[in-house]
Amino acid sequence: MAVDFAFLDSGVGGLPYLIHLLKKNPDASCIYVADTKNFPYGEKSSEQIINCACEAAGKIIERWVPSEIVVACNTISVTALEALRKKFPKTVFVGTVPAIKPAALVSKTRKIGLLATNATVNHPYTQDLKTRFAPDCSLISRGDPELISFIEHKFFTASEEERLSAVRPAVDFFRKNGCDVIILACTHFLNMSDYIQKEAGESIKVVDSRDGVVRHALEMQNNSAKTSHSDAHEVKLVVTGFTQSNDSASYEKFCQNHGIKFGGVLDNLD
Repeated sequence: MAVDFAFLDSGVGGLPYLIHLLKKNPDASCIYVADTKNFPYGEKSSEQIINCACEAAGKIIERWVPSEIVVACNTISVTALEALRKKFPKTVFVGTVPAIKPAALVSKTRKIGLLATNATVNHPYTQDLKTRFAPDCSLISRGDPELISFIEHKFFTASEEERLSAVRPAVDFFRKNGCDVIILACTHFLNMSDYIQKEAGESIKVVDSRDGVVRHALEMQNNSAKTSHSDAHEVKLVVTGFTQSNDSASYEKFCQNHGIKFGGVLDNLD
């Protein structure tokens, strides 16, 4: 079965991109593949990230023949996007990169917080974005694998207080460093954007790249000869494995809440 859009992420963090795209194009046929077997990507080497991403993308292309693949992961995008485009030249890839430019446009203190994976924080591409789009700003970075793990495994079943408690250390870190903007530079954090903003208060603005990425993805499809080539409207989440006992229930609950079909484990599909 062919689909309009495929989404690739290391986990389910990038699902807000899928939801945002469906708001703008409700008839789109989408498959979201979370490479949960290899989660977390943010603690892997560049070579490991490229290998895992290429393997997952190959399976997506072989099975669903998407018009384009949205790489709903900053870590994969800054590390492996070039390799993906080289290995699969006939497939359109839309990447996700830290929203440093929008952050610089709204910062008054010129101190910008970057909340991301360690791989994104340490990648030269991130520093290049800062040099190009925020040369007069200080970039205060925080890699937060614990918060990412909380979102992947516990967020969908956690209480509001548990969610606020989980984001508090990161918000306090940026507040103490004088930041007036926090960039959500890992797609997992988009699931917590409302809680991060609530904890940050009115003096700190939370920004992300979902609107720009989705807008670009839709523009690319409109410019493609493959526009609306899907066999039928379907929206499905598929994972590559479970790493914790409650993962399946968490993913199913999220899907139920957002009208998405949970497709199970990729390698187990007929």
